[in-house]
Amino acid sequence: MAAVLVPGRNAEEEIARLMREQGGYILRLCFVNLRDRGLAEEAAQDTFVKAYKGWQSFRGDSSEKTWLSRIAVNTCQDYRRRNWFRVLKAQVSLQDVPEASVPFEERDDTLTLAVMNLPRRYREVILLHYYQGLPAADIAEILNLTASGVYTRLRRGQAMLKPALERWYLDET
Repeated sequence: MAAVLVPGRNAEEEIARLMREQGGYILRLCFVNLRDRGLAEEAAQDTFVKAYKGWQSFRGDSSEKTWLSRIAVNTCQDYRRRNWFRVLKAQVSLQDVPEASVPFEERDDTLTLAVMNLPRRYREVILLHYYQGLPAADIAEILNLTASGVYTRLRRGQAMLKPALERWYLDET
């Protein structure tokens, strides 16, 4: 598969286009991983810098969105490995969560808090699948997993959410 290049555009123009088209999505993805808006903004910026530097190596084996997502996930992993991040107590404030790509209405924040409190490995797949609407194959490529690994994490994440949300769901009716 050839890279999705617009004729006559250089790497600078292409990255500018990707920032316009995918910037919000990459920011949300970084926020999900880092749970801090300031760090997420920095990681999103670093993601596009890395994409600019690596533009010539983009072969087009995947979509641009998947390629950028993989860079963003790796950038967030680098941030989490830093010593200062281990000390940082990142608190999730619902006011800091970037807007969803798919609008939804929520009566309360129980679901959001339950998902954000999942261990990272399950939170990532739940949010990429349900919040971002990505298929398992794309999630597998982004997180460097197999498709069956994605389904396993989805199933386990759902099982972890079930006890917390059963009572909440019953209270809503």
